[in-house]
Amino acid sequence: MLMIPSFFGGQRSNTFDPFSLNVWDLFKDFRTQFSKENFAFVNTRIDWKETPEAHMLKADLPGLKKEEVKVEVEDDRVVRISGERKIEKEDKNDTWHRVERSGGKFVRSFRLPENVKMDQIKAAMENGVLTVTAPKVEVKKPDVKAIEISG
Repeated sequence: MLMIPSFFGGQRSNTFDPFSLNVWDLFKDFRTQFSKENFAFVNTRIDWKETPEAHMLKADLPGLKKEEVKVEVEDDRVVRISGERKIEKEDKNDTWHRVERSGGKFVRSFRLPENVKMDQIKAAMENGVLTVTAPKVEVKKPDVKAIEISG
């Protein structure tokens, strides 16, 4: 058995060869199921920032219009951001040299803390960036009253 991987030849197939490229893939079905049509789901990046006044979620959604994005709020303090990137239709006369932009549906959900005013959540989209703002409940500072000491 040859112990050096074949970099220039075809794929090696010996089961006992440690350099063999035929390896059982635990995630093969997972990758197939979530490959092209759902790649946008995996690729949607969202930042969550907390300020003294609010929680802010920012999602980069380049190329999407606000009509193609949905923001929903559930009763149990869950904010769901979803949408779909449309894939360009192939024309038989076109020759594609490279396809790197992904398409498909995406869904991201976030459970907000209890200090959020769920009925005042707002969303805005500008230049392909979705911003969801969830104002926080104002924490009432305790009234401090000085007590005069007698005696």
